Amino acid sequence: MTQKKIREIAEAWREDKRPYVKQSTLAAYMLILENHILPYFGNEDTLSEKSVQTFVLQKLNAGMSAKSVKDILIVLKMVMKFGVKNEWMSYCEWEIKYPPTETNKELEVLTVANHKKILDYIRQNFTFRNLGIYISLSTGLRIGEVCALRWSDIDIEAGTISVQRTIERIYVIEGDKKHTELVINTPKTKNSCREIPMSKELISMVKPLKKIVNSDYYVLTNEPSPTEPRTYRNYYKRLMEQLGIPKLKYHGLRHSFATRCIESNCDYKTVSVLLGHSNISTTLNLYVHPNMEQKKRCIAKVFKALGK
Repeated sequence: MTQKKIREIAEAWREDKRPYVKQSTLAAYMLILENHILPYFGNEDTLSEKSVQTFVLQKLNAGMSAKSVKDILIVLKMVMKFGVKNEWMSYCEWEIKYPPTETNKELEVLTVANHKKILDYIRQNFTFRNLGIYISLSTGLRIGEVCALRWSDIDIEAGTISVQRTIERIYVIEGDKKHTELVINTPKTKNSCREIPMSKELISMVKPLKKIVNSDYYVLTNEPSPTEPRTYRNYYKRLMEQLGIPKLKYHGLRHSFATRCIESNCDYKTVSVLLGHSNISTTLNLYVHPNMEQKKRCIAKVFKALGK
């Protein structure tokens, strides 16, 4: 066996991975390697459980979330397996322990009153940029999906929006050169390519526009080139401040849409498909937290069915 350092293995792994993953996925791996894995493990030639556990605790103590740390370990494990396969290092089994965490933070969502307030404001103060916020609140589109939306994706006859692409700024490392690039890609997963019905209000808002706009133009700019998520996020923040809406990340609009679906007793599978989740458990874990009243109703139903 020819021992190699993690730094060398990671470089070979990256080149091996390049033809098989999306450019944005590779960029995410590169960021994790550059910022976390290589500074700590780059000069090592083994990955013992003890050293990985120490690394994990350091990251958590520095304020990183357990989810982010687990994402780093996924990449680290892929690099290790690649090294083992090529006989450049030995395989080590890890059983990593995480300190107990406080109860899950509640999702930040708009109140029903603020949800309505934003929709009403946009109906009365139409701009192309405002329309994107309205679409996210009415369909649950992610910010990258809204920024990449073209007029041709909106079908008035069918009353649907077709989600086929997303736009994001990615970090590109080529040797010693590092830069960022705006890329338009297929969405997050194959389930993210989806058709979403529009509400009557949304149809009435876009129907007159569809007759006059260029179908190749982007919805948010009504121009041949799109706006990028960072710019749009800043616009959204300013608009929310202007409306006196409590601070909420743009992604909170998606959470708000999903929460309204669940509150309206939509079935979970349908909500999952509308959001483009890869499986229903993602939807259940994020949005379905029955309260005591719902639990009592459930128990009552069971005993009613048993004739008790």
